[in-house]
Amino acid sequence: MAATDLDEPAVPQARWRRRTVRIGLALVGLAVLYVGGTFVQVWQASRSDGARKADAIVVLGAAQYDGTASPALKNRLDHALELHEQGLAPLIVVTGGRQEGDRFTEATVGYNYLREHGVPDSAIRKEVQGHTTYESLAATWRFLRSEDVDDVILVSGPATAKRLAGISGDIGLQAAISPSDGNPSFRSLLRETAAVSVGRAIGYRRLERFDS
Repeated sequence: MAATDLDEPAVPQARWRRRTVRIGLALVGLAVLYVGGTFVQVWQASRSDGARKADAIVVLGAAQYDGTASPALKNRLDHALELHEQGLAPLIVVTGGRQEGDRFTEATVGYNYLREHGVPDSAIRKEVQGHTTYESLAATWRFLRSEDVDDVILVSGPATAKRLAGISGDIGLQAAISPSDGNPSFRSLLRETAAVSVGRAIGYRRLERFDS
């Protein structure tokens, strides 16, 4: 059957649809590679201890139960104590504000724990206003800078190591990352992969919903 004028527009339309599908598949493939590569970086960072000599050790807050450190917070504090006893830094900064209904801030619980384990008051600083990792690190950087301190060791859960490095770069804080002991769950690695993937694109300050 001979072609008619009505058949001619279908050819460029079909080509456009195929091209659109190819572009869409390519974008999906790039996204998968990007997220997959970020997952590997998050996993590698969780297993890497960058502890070295610094001016201060900064402990990121975690849950507390009416004045008692949660297992996660205790793990971080114990790790900070080990680094302090090794002589890697003269100061320990504990961070974290008060959640709704709490009588104690996470920083205060951390301070009390360190004092009970022999750390002198003069060697401890507290940041009690932050409710997210970004807020706590930004506030910590501001008051440490007034003491001419800008080189720190950051202590938090293993899964968060890569994000901490990104946040430190955002706020201009020179930091080594030393994760606390333990193996992160696959779920926490996925969660942090999402946070790092998006944080690199839009900035870590906007990622408060990913904070723990």
